Amino acid sequence: MNRAVLALLAASALSVFLVGSAHAQQAKATLNQLMRGTLYPASNVIFSAQDQNPGDVPKAKDPNMATDLLTSSFGRWEAVENSALAIAEVADLLMVPRKCSNGADVPVMNEDWAKFVQELRNAGMTAYAAAQTKNQDKMIDVSDVMTNACQHCHAKYRDRRPAGRCK
Repeated sequence: MNRAVLALLAASALSVFLVGSAHAQQAKATLNQLMRGTLYPASNVIFSAQDQNPGDVPKAKDPNMATDLLTSSFGRWEAVENSALAIAEVADLLMVPRKCSNGADVPVMNEDWAKFVQELRNAGMTAYAAAQTKNQDKMIDVSDVMTNACQHCHAKYRDRRPAGRCK
């Protein structure tokens, strides 16, 4: 009888822990909000480096208050490096269970989703390495890598119109 009670207590404690852990990891932002608030602005900094040398971007009148990352206190090439690292790091947040803007669950358990997230993470690190060189030609190549990583996921989960798609 003692073993049964201990087993029941252990199972109960484990279930409380698992439910608590799952609840603690419930995301506040929808996928769309995460994309628009983090990945979209960070990728724009990377994409801009193919057209304009970040080293030539003038600082804002008050760099501490700049909303343009390239003109901020941590601007120019440092902003490109930081944005690339942000993309690589935010990729982890794409694996946290959350909702799409249409109320559907983000397909974090899908094998292809994990593959697309890894591709984005790799693209961020590739962009970081290129930004460290401060070479605009490398940023042109990186822009293709970033575009492909985004497009692979968007083609399946955003741009298609099947019922239940994430948007």
